[in-house]
Amino acid sequence: MKFTKEIKIALVSILGLVVLFFGLQFLKGLNLFSNDNTIYVAFSDATGLSASSPVYANGYRVGVVKSLDYDYDPHGKIVAEVGLNKQMRIPVGTRAELASDLLGNIKINLVLGEDPLHMVAVNDTISGGMEQGLMSKVGEIMPVILNIAPKLDSIMTSLNLLLADPALRNTLHNVEGMTGNLNATSQELRALSASLNREMPTMLNKTNGVLANTEKFTANLSAIDVADMTAKVNQTLANVEQMSRKLNSNEGTLGLLMRDASLYNNLTATAASADSLLTDLKAHPKRYVHFSIFGKKDK
Repeated sequence: MKFTKEIKIALVSILGLVVLFFGLQFLKGLNLFSNDNTIYVAFSDATGLSASSPVYANGYRVGVVKSLDYDYDPHGKIVAEVGLNKQMRIPVGTRAELASDLLGNIKINLVLGEDPLHMVAVNDTISGGMEQGLMSKVGEIMPVILNIAPKLDSIMTSLNLLLADPALRNTLHNVEGMTGNLNATSQELRALSASLNREMPTMLNKTNGVLANTEKFTANLSAIDVADMTAKVNQTLANVEQMSRKLNSNEGTLGLLMRDASLYNNLTATAASADSLLTDLKAHPKRYVHFSIFGKKDK
Protein backbone atom coordinates (compact mmCIF):
# COMPACT_ATOMS: atom_id res chain seq x y z
CA MET A 1 0.00 0.00 0.00
CA LYS A 2 1.37 3.26 -1.04
CA PHE A 3 0.84 6.28 1.23
CA THR A 4 0.30 9.51 -0.47
CA LYS A 5 1.82 12.71 0.80
CA GLU A 6 -1.48 13.82 2.27
CA ILE A 7 -1.89 10.57 4.26
CA LYS A 8 1.63 10.88 5.68
CA ILE A 9 0.93 14.44 6.79
CA ALA A 10 -2.33 13.35 8.43
CA LEU A 11 -0.64 10.46 10.29
CA VAL A 12 2.14 12.72 11.52
CA SER A 13 -0.41 15.28 12.72
CA ILE A 14 -2.41 12.60 14.56
CA LEU A 15 0.76 11.25 16.17
CA GLY A 16 1.76 14.76 17.22
CA LEU A 17 -1.64 15.37 18.78
CA VAL A 18 -1.43 12.08 20.71
CA VAL A 19 2.07 12.90 21.96
CA LEU A 20 0.94 16.40 22.90
CA PHE A 21 -2.03 15.03 24.79
CA PHE A 22 -0.02 12.49 26.77
CA GLY A 23 2.70 15.07 27.37
CA LEU A 24 0.20 17.51 28.83
CA GLN A 25 -1.25 14.76 31.01
CA PHE A 26 2.24 13.83 32.17
CA LEU A 27 3.03 17.45 33.01
CA LYS A 28 -0.19 17.57 35.02
CA GLY A 29 0.94 14.52 36.96
CA LEU A 30 -1.59 12.17 35.36
CA ASN A 31 -0.73 8.84 33.93
CA LEU A 32 -3.41 7.43 31.62
CA PHE A 33 -1.90 3.95 31.66
CA SER A 34 -1.48 3.72 35.39
CA ASN A 35 -3.44 1.21 37.46
CA ASP A 36 -3.63 3.30 40.66
CA ASN A 37 -6.38 2.70 43.18
CA THR A 38 -9.18 5.23 42.96
CA ILE A 39 -11.05 6.78 45.87
CA TYR A 40 -13.37 9.78 46.03
CA VAL A 41 -13.27 12.79 48.32
CA ALA A 42 -16.38 14.89 48.90
CA PHE A 43 -15.86 18.60 49.65
CA SER A 44 -18.36 21.28 50.60
CA ASP A 45 -15.96 23.89 49.21
CA ALA A 46 -13.16 22.97 46.80
CA THR A 47 -11.93 26.48 46.02
CA GLY A 48 -8.57 26.36 44.23
CA LEU A 49 -8.57 22.56 43.77
CA SER A 50 -8.14 21.30 40.23
CA ALA A 51 -7.26 18.19 38.30
CA SER A 52 -3.59 17.23 38.69
CA SER A 53 -3.42 18.71 42.22
CA PRO A 54 -1.08 16.53 44.35
CA VAL A 55 -2.20 14.37 47.24
CA TYR A 56 0.09 13.96 50.29
CA ALA A 57 0.12 11.70 53.32
CA ASN A 58 2.47 12.63 56.16
CA GLY A 59 4.28 15.00 53.81
CA TYR A 60 4.88 12.38 51.09
CA ARG A 61 3.16 12.48 47.70
CA VAL A 62 0.98 9.39 47.32
CA GLY A 63 -1.38 10.36 44.51
CA VAL A 64 -2.99 12.99 42.31
CA VAL A 65 -6.44 14.44 41.66
CA LYS A 66 -7.71 13.01 38.38
CA SER A 67 -10.93 14.98 37.99
CA LEU A 68 -13.55 17.08 39.76
CA ASP A 69 -17.30 16.58 39.46
CA TYR A 70 -20.18 18.49 40.95
CA ASP A 71 -22.73 16.28 42.66
CA TYR A 72 -26.14 17.73 42.00
CA ASP A 73 -27.49 16.04 45.02
CA PRO A 74 -29.37 18.45 47.30
CA HIS A 75 -26.25 18.76 49.42
CA GLY A 76 -24.25 20.06 46.46
CA LYS A 77 -20.93 18.31 47.14
CA ILE A 78 -17.86 18.62 44.93
CA VAL A 79 -16.40 15.15 44.45
CA ALA A 80 -12.74 14.75 43.58
CA GLU A 81 -11.54 11.56 41.95
CA VAL A 82 -8.17 10.72 43.47
CA GLY A 83 -5.70 8.18 42.14
CA LEU A 84 -3.50 6.64 44.87
CA ASN A 85 -0.47 4.40 44.69
CA LYS A 86 -1.42 0.75 44.96
CA GLN A 87 0.84 0.33 48.01
CA MET A 88 -1.09 3.03 49.85
CA ARG A 89 -3.55 1.72 52.43
CA ILE A 90 -5.99 4.21 53.98
CA PRO A 91 -7.42 3.38 57.42
CA VAL A 92 -11.09 3.95 58.09
CA GLY A 93 -11.61 7.39 59.63
CA THR A 94 -9.16 9.13 57.30
CA ARG A 95 -10.19 12.59 56.15
CA ALA A 96 -8.84 14.87 53.42
CA GLU A 97 -7.91 18.52 53.98
CA LEU A 98 -7.32 21.23 51.40
CA ALA A 99 -4.06 23.08 52.15
CA SER A 100 -2.37 26.03 50.48
CA ASP A 101 1.36 26.79 50.37
CA LEU A 102 2.92 30.26 50.37
CA LEU A 103 2.62 30.44 46.55
CA GLY A 104 -1.10 29.73 46.67
CA ASN A 105 -0.93 26.22 45.20
CA ILE A 106 -3.68 23.93 46.52
CA LYS A 107 -3.01 20.35 47.56
CA ILE A 108 -4.80 17.59 49.47
CA ASN A 109 -3.40 16.33 52.77
CA LEU A 110 -4.66 12.96 53.95
CA VAL A 111 -5.05 12.87 57.74
CA LEU A 112 -4.88 9.13 58.31
CA GLY A 113 -7.20 7.43 60.74
CA GLU A 114 -6.10 5.36 63.71
CA ASP A 115 -7.85 2.08 62.83
CA PRO A 116 -5.08 -0.39 61.81
CA LEU A 117 -7.47 -3.21 60.91
CA HIS A 118 -10.13 -1.69 58.67
CA MET A 119 -9.12 0.05 55.45
CA VAL A 120 -11.02 2.24 52.99
CA ALA A 121 -12.01 0.14 49.95
CA VAL A 122 -11.27 1.13 46.39
CA ASN A 123 -13.89 3.54 44.92
CA ASP A 124 -15.13 4.46 48.43
CA THR A 125 -15.76 8.08 49.38
CA ILE A 126 -14.17 9.92 52.32
CA SER A 127 -15.02 13.38 53.66
CA GLY A 128 -12.96 16.45 52.95
CA GLY A 129 -12.62 19.96 54.34
CA MET A 130 -10.38 23.01 54.68
CA GLU A 131 -7.16 22.85 56.68
CA GLN A 132 -6.70 25.38 59.48
CA GLY A 133 -3.29 26.37 58.21
CA LEU A 134 -1.14 29.44 58.57
CA MET A 135 -3.16 31.61 56.21
CA SER A 136 -6.40 30.71 58.00
CA LYS A 137 -4.85 31.60 61.34
CA VAL A 138 -3.63 34.90 59.90
CA GLY A 139 -7.20 35.62 58.77
CA GLU A 140 -8.46 34.90 62.28
CA ILE A 141 -6.02 37.28 63.96
CA MET A 142 -6.51 40.09 61.46
CA PRO A 143 -9.42 41.62 63.48
CA VAL A 144 -7.20 41.68 66.55
CA ILE A 145 -4.44 43.38 64.56
CA LEU A 146 -6.92 45.96 63.25
CA ASN A 147 -8.07 46.65 66.81
CA ILE A 148 -4.55 47.29 68.11
CA ALA A 149 -3.47 49.33 65.07
CA PRO A 150 -4.72 52.67 66.58
CA LYS A 151 -2.85 51.90 69.80
CA LEU A 152 0.29 51.19 67.81
CA ASP A 153 -0.11 54.53 66.04
CA SER A 154 -0.42 56.28 69.39
CA ILE A 155 2.66 54.50 70.68
CA MET A 156 4.64 55.52 67.60
CA THR A 157 3.54 59.14 68.04
CA SER A 158 4.68 59.10 71.67
CA LEU A 159 8.00 57.59 70.63
CA ASN A 160 8.50 60.31 68.02
CA LEU A 161 7.81 62.99 70.65
CA LEU A 162 10.21 61.33 73.04
CA LEU A 163 12.95 61.11 70.43
CA ALA A 164 12.46 64.78 69.57
CA ASP A 165 12.90 65.83 73.22
CA PRO A 166 16.25 67.70 73.74
CA ALA A 167 16.55 66.12 77.18
CA LEU A 168 16.89 62.71 75.55
CA ARG A 169 19.69 63.98 73.31
CA ASN A 170 21.44 65.46 76.34
CA THR A 171 21.03 62.17 78.17
CA LEU A 172 22.50 60.27 75.23
CA HIS A 173 25.38 62.77 75.14
CA ASN A 174 25.99 62.23 78.85
CA VAL A 175 25.88 58.50 78.33
CA GLU A 176 28.50 58.88 75.62
CA GLY A 177 30.68 60.86 78.05
CA MET A 178 30.18 58.22 80.73
CA THR A 179 31.17 55.56 78.23
CA GLY A 180 34.37 57.47 77.49
CA ASN A 181 35.12 57.76 81.20
CA LEU A 182 34.47 54.07 81.66
CA ASN A 183 36.86 53.31 78.82
CA ALA A 184 39.55 55.50 80.42
CA THR A 185 38.97 53.85 83.79
CA SER A 186 39.19 50.45 82.16
CA GLN A 187 42.53 51.38 80.60
CA GLU A 188 43.83 52.61 83.97
CA LEU A 189 42.68 49.40 85.62
CA ARG A 190 44.48 47.38 82.95
CA ALA A 191 47.65 49.42 83.52
CA LEU A 192 47.33 48.92 87.28
CA SER A 193 46.79 45.21 86.79
CA ALA A 194 49.89 45.00 84.59
CA SER A 195 51.92 46.88 87.23
CA LEU A 196 50.69 44.54 89.95
CA ASN A 197 51.60 41.56 87.80
CA ARG A 198 55.14 42.91 87.42
CA GLU A 199 55.55 43.66 91.15
CA MET A 200 53.81 40.54 92.36
CA PRO A 201 56.98 38.33 92.41
CA THR A 202 58.83 40.87 94.61
CA MET A 203 55.86 41.17 96.93
CA LEU A 204 55.60 37.41 97.13
CA ASN A 205 59.31 37.11 97.96
CA LYS A 206 58.95 39.68 100.76
CA THR A 207 55.87 37.93 102.02
CA ASN A 208 57.74 34.63 102.01
CA GLY A 209 60.56 36.24 104.02
CA VAL A 210 58.13 37.58 106.59
CA LEU A 211 56.46 34.21 106.80
CA ALA A 212 59.85 32.54 107.27
CA ASN A 213 60.76 34.94 110.10
CA THR A 214 57.39 34.39 111.69
CA GLU A 215 57.86 30.67 111.45
CA LYS A 216 61.34 30.96 113.02
CA PHE A 217 59.99 33.15 115.83
CA THR A 218 57.19 30.65 116.41
CA ALA A 219 59.74 27.84 116.53
CA ASN A 220 61.81 29.78 119.10
CA LEU A 221 58.72 30.34 121.20
CA SER A 222 57.93 26.67 120.99
CA ALA A 223 61.49 25.81 122.12
CA ILE A 224 61.14 27.84 125.36
CA ASP A 225 60.49 25.70 128.42
CA VAL A 226 57.60 27.65 129.86
CA ALA A 227 57.17 25.30 132.80
CA ASP A 228 60.83 25.60 133.87
CA MET A 229 60.77 29.37 133.48
CA THR A 230 57.59 29.57 135.53
CA ALA A 231 59.17 27.41 138.27
CA LYS A 232 62.24 29.67 138.42
CA VAL A 233 60.12 32.82 138.59
CA ASN A 234 58.05 31.28 141.37
CA GLN A 235 61.23 30.35 143.27
CA THR A 236 62.63 33.88 142.88
CA LEU A 237 59.37 35.36 144.14
CA ALA A 238 59.47 32.96 147.10
CA ASN A 239 63.03 34.07 147.95
CA VAL A 240 62.02 37.71 147.73
CA GLU A 241 59.06 37.01 149.96
CA GLN A 242 61.31 35.21 152.48
CA MET A 243 63.78 38.11 152.47
CA SER A 244 60.98 40.60 153.01
CA ARG A 245 59.68 38.52 155.90
CA LYS A 246 63.12 38.43 157.54
CA LEU A 247 63.56 42.15 157.05
CA ASN A 248 60.25 42.73 158.76
CA SER A 249 61.26 40.44 161.70
CA ASN A 250 63.88 40.94 164.45
CA GLU A 251 66.07 38.18 163.06
CA GLY A 252 69.37 38.87 161.35
CA THR A 253 71.52 41.96 161.14
CA LEU A 254 69.36 43.79 158.66
CA GLY A 255 66.24 42.98 160.63
CA LEU A 256 67.80 44.19 163.90
CA LEU A 257 69.21 47.23 162.14
CA MET A 258 65.76 48.10 160.88
CA ARG A 259 63.94 47.18 164.11
CA ASP A 260 66.36 47.85 167.11
CA ALA A 261 66.27 51.54 168.12
CA SER A 262 69.22 51.22 170.53
CA LEU A 263 71.46 49.98 167.76
CA TYR A 264 70.41 52.95 165.72
CA ASN A 265 71.14 55.30 168.64
CA ASN A 266 74.55 53.69 169.24
CA LEU A 267 75.42 54.01 165.58
CA THR A 268 74.29 57.65 165.71
CA ALA A 269 76.43 58.32 168.82
CA THR A 270 79.41 56.55 167.28
CA ALA A 271 79.04 58.61 164.13
CA ALA A 272 78.85 61.78 166.24
CA SER A 273 81.99 60.79 168.19
CA ALA A 274 83.85 60.00 164.99
CA ASP A 275 82.81 63.36 163.63
CA SER A 276 84.04 65.13 166.77
CA LEU A 277 87.32 63.21 166.64
CA LEU A 278 87.88 64.17 163.05
CA THR A 279 87.12 67.79 163.85
CA ASP A 280 89.63 67.82 166.73
CA LEU A 281 92.18 65.99 164.58
CA LYS A 282 91.91 68.68 161.97
CA ALA A 283 92.21 71.41 164.61
CA HIS A 284 95.14 69.91 166.64
CA PRO A 285 96.95 67.38 164.51
CA LYS A 286 100.06 67.60 166.68
CA ARG A 287 98.27 66.01 169.57
CA TYR A 288 97.86 62.85 167.66
CA VAL A 289 100.86 62.79 165.26
CA HIS A 290 104.52 63.40 166.42
CA PHE A 291 106.68 63.66 163.37
CA SER A 292 109.84 65.66 162.67
CA ILE A 293 112.20 65.73 159.77
CA PHE A 294 115.21 66.26 162.08
CA GLY A 295 114.22 63.75 164.65
CA LYS A 296 113.42 66.20 167.41
CA LYS A 297 110.36 66.05 169.51
CA ASP A 298 108.17 69.02 170.02
CA LYS A 299 108.12 70.07 173.67
